[in-house]
Amino acid sequence: MNRIDKIHTDHPYYGARRISAQLIRETQKIIGRKRARTLMEKMGIAALYPKPRLSLGNSNHQVFPYLLTNVEILRPNQVWGADITYIKLRGGYLYLVAFMDWFSRFVLAWRLSNTLSTDFCLEAAKESLTISIPEIVNFDQGVQFTDKAMTGLWQTNQVAISMDHRGRCFDNIFTERLWRSVKYDEVYIKDYQNGKEAYEGLSAYFHKYNFSRLHQSLNYQTPAEVYFNNYKN
Repeated sequence: MNRIDKIHTDHPYYGARRISAQLIRETQKIIGRKRARTLMEKMGIAALYPKPRLSLGNSNHQVFPYLLTNVEILRPNQVWGADITYIKLRGGYLYLVAFMDWFSRFVLAWRLSNTLSTDFCLEAAKESLTISIPEIVNFDQGVQFTDKAMTGLWQTNQVAISMDHRGRCFDNIFTERLWRSVKYDEVYIKDYQNGKEAYEGLSAYFHKYNFSRLHQSLNYQTPAEVYFNNYKN
């Protein structure tokens, strides 16, 4: 699964067949397409077409429209997005959720969990709302984000909910770029032994990401500078 995570991070458009071929090339062992698909499902990832997601599908949820067609992101708190990714440990794995402001790339809140439950996503959502309230929040259609407790939280705060449609692989591209940075700059280097190390490492990383790291796409400012200097409640 850790090898699959690395392959998927490098080649998010690879499906089970090509991941299987890459695993065979790397390990010199026969790892069939079905086995690769089983592990990918356990991890909650799929090829970029349709969009990679850790959220498990929920066919019974209320359908929310996609609200961001031709929308230009001009200010903080105009659009937030959230997603989940797989975090490897030496002897296991965790799941990481993060809420990000799309304009500034500021990470508002994050949580780790050893299961793909809704609870840890709700905790991160509630923490993000202590900072501000967005105009729109954008998710995929996984059960964590379509759960009534989650959608109700945003509706209570009068936030418009936008949901990615199947095949819209670039709807949450800012978060996908964040995951690549997290993994290459922190997770793969540190090789966490356990959940405590992962929590401590990610805490330090996200603080640096928000307040110290200069982003070329932000004209060499930090996400915190862009977010709070242009803050709109």
